[in-house]
Amino acid sequence: MSNYKQKYLPFIVGLAVATGVFVGGNLSFTDSSDRLFTSNSKKDKLNRLIDYIDYEYVDEINTDSIVDVTVNGILNNLDPHSVYIPSSEMQQMNENMKGDFIGIGINFYTYRDTITVIRTIKDGPSDKVGIKSGDRIVVANGDSIFGKKWKNTDIINKLKGEINTLVNLKVYRRDEAQLLDFTVKRDYVPIRSVDASYMLSKTLGYIKINRFAESTYKEFKEGLDYLQEQGATKLVLDLRDNPGGFLSIAEQIVDEFLEEDKLILFTKNKKGRIEKSFATRKGDFEDGEVFVLINENSASASEIIAGALQDNDKGTIFGRRSYGKGSVQREMELGDGSAVRLTVSRFYTPTGRSIQRSYEKGNKDYFEEYFERLDRGELLNPDKIEVIDSLKFKTPKGKTVYGGGGIIPDVFVPLDTSTKNETLTYLLNRGFISYFVFEELDKDRSNYDGISKQDFIDNFIVSDDIVVRFQDYLNIRSEHNITFVAYHNTVKQYIKATLAEQLYDREAFEEIINENDIMLEEVKKLIQE
Repeated sequence: MSNYKQKYLPFIVGLAVATGVFVGGNLSFTDSSDRLFTSNSKKDKLNRLIDYIDYEYVDEINTDSIVDVTVNGILNNLDPHSVYIPSSEMQQMNENMKGDFIGIGINFYTYRDTITVIRTIKDGPSDKVGIKSGDRIVVANGDSIFGKKWKNTDIINKLKGEINTLVNLKVYRRDEAQLLDFTVKRDYVPIRSVDASYMLSKTLGYIKINRFAESTYKEFKEGLDYLQEQGATKLVLDLRDNPGGFLSIAEQIVDEFLEEDKLILFTKNKKGRIEKSFATRKGDFEDGEVFVLINENSASASEIIAGALQDNDKGTIFGRRSYGKGSVQREMELGDGSAVRLTVSRFYTPTGRSIQRSYEKGNKDYFEEYFERLDRGELLNPDKIEVIDSLKFKTPKGKTVYGGGGIIPDVFVPLDTSTKNETLTYLLNRGFISYFVFEELDKDRSNYDGISKQDFIDNFIVSDDIVVRFQDYLNIRSEHNITFVAYHNTVKQYIKATLAEQLYDREAFEEIINENDIMLEEVKKLIQE
């Protein structure tokens, strides 16, 4: 088990859902302990204990940290997805789920203790004033922001601000004798949840969604409209490693594929109240074929989409059994900047199945079930997937589907457990490829001037010399002895994809990486058959 954890932990996408509870109050210290424990409610006991510690305990104690520990202890006894969001994490989480933030519009590394622009966001605030890839931002509003004392969070907070406010930057640019001055007006900067939307063939489109934020349906619809204009009558919807998000956004996306009045899902709360969600007449891809890609890290809203389409006999699900999160959380503010996301109901697919896997053995076992799946071989062999006959359901066309822990795909595609995949995962997670590519670009970015994104994707060839330089780079910077003679071409592919991402956008990366994708090959094979 421990070897599996070390080897495959990078595959796990953490489903961080934050929640918690804190009830404040006043305490009269003239009350006796008998009164405290006999006449007051349970929440008053907690309030009083915290106040006793705050006012009377012999040593100075940070009671905020005690509250956090207490709250997390309470929630750990509920379910794995009822969790606490401290105030320090709320802003970032809200921005991520809202789909934008107010800033200057750059992707950057903290490279050798200096904030370095990878690329500017097209038509964003920095792009408009002329900041370029490779620029080093060294001063913001008179403060130097380089050096080891500056953490990424500190730099981000310095560059963020209120809408339409100005930030004065001093920028070092290679081959310029002096620092350059820029005044940037802060504006809304999108956090994209749709990584790619492009054509795989004359009639087959592809959309990849990384999470379900407020902006996701709009991004998805723009991508779908574009693909239909290009002639797409079939669509691959890639939900691999997508941990979920807003239920309502998933419903809107499903609505594009299902005919009016088809059931999307229903939810049930502790009082037994059932709320059903049906497709409307607005769907624009009801006549098209859809192929959904999922894996063991596809959860929550991703499973809503896969389950709704599978149960309505719409399209085909490819991949491996999904995560198995069938609960719904509601965020509740606690008044001090923190919040709780509390599980308030469960959702069920149209046939009536719950895909929530059991958490009776506790949260630790729940989150480590991935390794159990790996140990028993279900990520490599569909016959190893454990199903329960009592949780067997039938779709309208008679297809058998199962509840009790995730969506089982119609077409199984095994996990790649080769040494190649393990090594690439290590290189990607440690950032070796990204940093190497940045340094290659930084030598002379003019080599790529005038090359369009599509021309780069279709025609650019990574030379053997670049791969040799990458091997030399690893020999210096990695503590492990890494060689990749056996998968030389795969390393070339990832270097090319990372070059494309830093030069253009994430979509270019996805398009290059997908050229040899096993699941996509299975989709194409099914279409040909």
